[in-house]
Amino acid sequence: MGKGGQDYGKSESLGAKSSSSHEGFAAWAKDVGECEENYQVNREYGLSADDVQKRRTKYGWNELEKHEGPSVFRLILDQFNDTLVRILLVAAVISFVLAWYDGEEGGEMEITAFVEPLVIFLILIVNAIVGVWQENNAEKALEALKEIQSQQATVIRDGRKNTHLPAKELVPGDIVELRVGDKVPADLRVLTLISSTFRVEQGSLTGESESVSKTTKAVSLDTDIQGKKCMVFAGTTVVNGNCICLVTQTGMGTEIGKVHSQIHEASQSEEDTPLKKKLNEFGEVLTAIIGVICALVWLINVKYFLSWEYVDGWPRNFKFSFEKCTYYFEIAVALAVAAIPEGLPAVITTCLALGTRKMAQKNALVRKLPSVETLGCTTVICSDKTGTLTTNQMAVAKFVAMGSKANAVRTFKVDGTTYSPLDGRIQDWHMGRLDANLQMIAKIAAVCNDAGIEQSGNHYVASGMPTEAALKVMVEKMGLPDGLDRGALSGRGDALRCCRTWSKLERRIATLEFDRDRKSMGVVVNSSSGRKSLLVKGAVENLLERSSFIQLLDGSIVELDQASRDKILQSLHTMSSSALRCLGFAYKENLPEFATYNGDEDHPAHQLLLNPSNYSSIESNLVFVGLAGLRDPPRKEVRQAIEDCRAAGIRVMVITGDNKSTAEAICREIGVFGPDEDISLKSLTGREFMDISDTKSHLRQSGGLLFSRAEPRHKQEIVRLLKEDGEVVAMTGDGVNDAPALKLADIGIAMGIAGTEVAKEASDMVLADDNFSTIVAAVGEGRSIYNNMKAFIRYMISSNIGEVACIFLTAALGIPEGLIPVQLLWVNLVTDGPPATALGFNPPDKYVMKKPPRRSDDSLITAWILFRYLVIGLYVGIATVGIFIIWYTHNSFFGIDLSGDGHSLVTYSQLANWGQCRSWEGFSVKPFTAGSQEFRFDADPCDYFLTGKKKAMTLSLSVLVAIEMFNSLNALSEDASLLTMPPWVNPWLLVAMSISFGLHFLILYVPFLAQVFGIVPLSLNEWLLVLAVALPVILIDEILKFIGRCSSGVRRSGVKHKAE
Repeated sequence: MGKGGQDYGKSESLGAKSSSSHEGFAAWAKDVGECEENYQVNREYGLSADDVQKRRTKYGWNELEKHEGPSVFRLILDQFNDTLVRILLVAAVISFVLAWYDGEEGGEMEITAFVEPLVIFLILIVNAIVGVWQENNAEKALEALKEIQSQQATVIRDGRKNTHLPAKELVPGDIVELRVGDKVPADLRVLTLISSTFRVEQGSLTGESESVSKTTKAVSLDTDIQGKKCMVFAGTTVVNGNCICLVTQTGMGTEIGKVHSQIHEASQSEEDTPLKKKLNEFGEVLTAIIGVICALVWLINVKYFLSWEYVDGWPRNFKFSFEKCTYYFEIAVALAVAAIPEGLPAVITTCLALGTRKMAQKNALVRKLPSVETLGCTTVICSDKTGTLTTNQMAVAKFVAMGSKANAVRTFKVDGTTYSPLDGRIQDWHMGRLDANLQMIAKIAAVCNDAGIEQSGNHYVASGMPTEAALKVMVEKMGLPDGLDRGALSGRGDALRCCRTWSKLERRIATLEFDRDRKSMGVVVNSSSGRKSLLVKGAVENLLERSSFIQLLDGSIVELDQASRDKILQSLHTMSSSALRCLGFAYKENLPEFATYNGDEDHPAHQLLLNPSNYSSIESNLVFVGLAGLRDPPRKEVRQAIEDCRAAGIRVMVITGDNKSTAEAICREIGVFGPDEDISLKSLTGREFMDISDTKSHLRQSGGLLFSRAEPRHKQEIVRLLKEDGEVVAMTGDGVNDAPALKLADIGIAMGIAGTEVAKEASDMVLADDNFSTIVAAVGEGRSIYNNMKAFIRYMISSNIGEVACIFLTAALGIPEGLIPVQLLWVNLVTDGPPATALGFNPPDKYVMKKPPRRSDDSLITAWILFRYLVIGLYVGIATVGIFIIWYTHNSFFGIDLSGDGHSLVTYSQLANWGQCRSWEGFSVKPFTAGSQEFRFDADPCDYFLTGKKKAMTLSLSVLVAIEMFNSLNALSEDASLLTMPPWVNPWLLVAMSISFGLHFLILYVPFLAQVFGIVPLSLNEWLLVLAVALPVILIDEILKFIGRCSSGVRRSGVKHKAE
């Protein structure tokens, strides 16, 4: 057994008290007497009060455990377990300490100094709040599981029946009575049936598409959960009959308790998304880079804050400048702020949120934002069959009527996959021309039927048994004979117009309920002619055994001979081999005992009906008229979706609780398997898969795979093995049994219509239409979103490389600080934000679903892209530092006059050695203007390199903003030129650039904001200089893109030549 199977065994042992000594007792494999003896109870008397108390002490309450999640404090600490966050935290602390130190001196810089650490702390706090909120939602699936537990139970104790005992008080050995509509309160062994049949809807736990008939007979010890016909399980619902049962397991020992343990176990092993892993790796690299650059900056500038003299060949008389040391601390903080794209989390969240809106329009409701990105690299979709690949609505696919001769039959194919009478039609059918045989089939299907169909919005829903509902839809598609049709015109808007017409003609006066022995249901009707008839439907073989005649096409009755029987059985075999569930139709008109019966309880015939053992004799000497083949049909659009998956390099595996033959037929029909493909090695039951020695090799097979009769542990094991093999797994499901695997998968996808709350809470995404093709559309959307995210992540990282280059060059050249951390924060958080978000609206690649999925370890930045952005970053550094130097050293540049503000020029040597200003003799500077402000330096000319640098800083900041805006145009495509992919292909980007420039103008020209950011307004000539310095970034990247296209073309042709 694989790892998952071992884990499953461990999780079962989590049952604590409730799985004690009775855990080893296989009640399903023991007869009723042995069960009562083992649990020391009598079904008539039940447990005594003393017994109950002892057992509760031993086994505990019948409730699911509440797993204590991590404390809020632990969750908060976990949010800081991220490299980028820790760098920012250190930067904020240093920044705060330096601000406090500077604040003691007062002055206008005090405001900007405190804005910076507060903004960083605010970013970290918001990040922590969002993270804690997301993780708090993780355990909701376990709470939803408790909601499906029964609240009350009918129990026999001390010989008395208690109809309202709280279900949590049940203990193993309790005797429980179940009735129609009850929710099963614990795992129970059926002791005796009170009604002739007892059926339970357990699909949410086992994955079966139909309700299951239960019995008292023991089954073999190694039977899977679906085969335990004598057991009923907690959380399932009784849909027919009533019975007496024995409690065998309570609380965590029940099947639903094991699912609870598995969900908890799966939630402990949740992994980061592929993108999160990439960003974490990037953060670690970034830490190393920041460390190296800080060390370089300090080494280059150590002479400014630490000096010494050599005496006798040894360094002596060390001099340390604390002021200069703190200045280079500030440089280190600026480097950290410059290197980290603080706005990236917000932009990623915005892009993912916009992606969820797009997906919602396609009926895919995303519950967890990161799953949008993970969808894009899905390599395997593990899909449930019932309700996802199929409609979860039974439909007649084919019916067989008798021919004109005794050994002839007619076969009709029926289109349609839903309960809508308007969905599809009968092929080669002539409305109104129903011969006598077809009329009888329609009559039996309509009247011997307890189901209903009604319209709910744009679709039709069934009440009652799905198979019976499907028969009524078939009757509506058959229509009425011409004569009857004219008489039923008044009911044209009625969904069951034909069925109601037949019911008026053949009025039911008694019902012979279905039971598991005779496998049929009959109704006694009073026809419009005044005669009594018996209409019967049921298992074809059983009806044939009790039939003596057949009705031919013209209504004549002939004896059922062996040739006719063989012909009917041949039709049955053909339909059964196509995984159709077959029902036969028969009738009887000679009913002497019911000739005068009209439903009166005093009539002798009524006594016959009270005893089900008489039903077989009443239903004898029948006239067989035909049979119908039903199935849960595949959705129309699924076949194309499977082909799309194949084209996109995504493997589809079907994992279902349903039986093998039905699942195989559906898989062939929808294209998971070819029509003639040998699937002996590709279609296994869950148990067969677990018995394979090398399960991973089985899962690595190309093409589709099928796992039928799968239990929760099988689904978990398959998902776990796929993930261990490096696959990115999307898992669909709707039942309680699917929840652990949904939680464990990279993407858990629940059904919105048929899904249980447990499955929805355990999932990452919910399908509003329960349709497999919606998953494929969502994968395509996820790929497009990831491509766009990659574009803006690269854009933001390239911008940050430029900022780091700027800080490094400033420190290396020894010139005054050109950009302060609060300005870099503004650029990273606000100015870069709108263009980065707008890149998320890049038009999708029309071939996005024709390419194989990206590998989960696919690099965000290739070596060539990194080289490109290093070149761009170097230019950003040169441009921002260059314009700072130009303002101090030149009156004009490229013919643009910069002397209008009256500032004084200095030499480059003076600028690079500004720290020695006080030793310069006769150094003086003139006042200059910036907007309405005038800067004077009469008291301290050296302040020209501190307070006086505001204009130069503003030019540097403006160049940085302008370059990053133009660089966002470069990010529209990784390789395509702006000539082939112009800016207007994404108009949102042009709007975003306008917003970013507008925000920059806001902080420039609003005095209070200008003071906070330490900048001043610019003149028209200065703006011309900014544009002249910023625009070349487009030309540089166009040249690099051209080189990239040429080299990739050479590589491709080389690969092609090699292949040839």
